[in-house]
Amino acid sequence: MQKTRFDQLVDFPSHFTFKVMGVATPTLPDQVVEVLQQHAPGDYSPSVKPSSKGNYHSVSVSVRVESQEHIETLYRSLADIDDVRYVL
Repeated sequence: MQKTRFDQLVDFPSHFTFKVMGVATPTLPDQVVEVLQQHAPGDYSPSVKPSSKGNYHSVSVSVRVESQEHIETLYRSLADIDDVRYVL
């Protein structure tokens, strides 16, 4: 595996905040935590903010990540949730 500039800038393990934007459903934060538990088991307390019109929710959660691949796996898995529109 080739080291990238990103790997040089970040010391792993590290905490990384994922911001998940999705449809404003009551289960969205639970769905996000469920995916995180599969790939990075831990005790999560996501912060949820509604959009100005209330149609979408932003779920922010800090996750302990082990590598750049771990971050990429989490991005893909979170993006696969049906109600999710963006993962930042």
